[in-house]
Amino acid sequence: MPRTLPLAAVQPKLSEFVAGMVPGEEVVLTSQGEPVAIVTRPPRKSWPSQPGTAKDRSFWMAPDFDAPLKDFAVQNKPGTLIRRIT
Repeated sequence: MPRTLPLAAVQPKLSEFVAGMVPGEEVVLTSQGEPVAIVTRPPRKSWPSQPGTAKDRSFWMAPDFDAPLKDFAVQNKPGTLIRRIT
């Protein structure tokens, strides 16, 4: 079900309102409670980025990027029971 908003509330900042809409979203604008317009943002024709556009860039990643964090490591000593809290 599309959103319904009064035209007088949207009119001063119409361009900002339309820019904030999700592609494919419909909004019904009303005047004195009666619908006067339906605003629809068209769906995207392409993705925001194209595959392969970063192939010539170099990226740095720490050698230990996938190492477990010390804060989250479980200290399992022999004879210690670890139980999950649910």
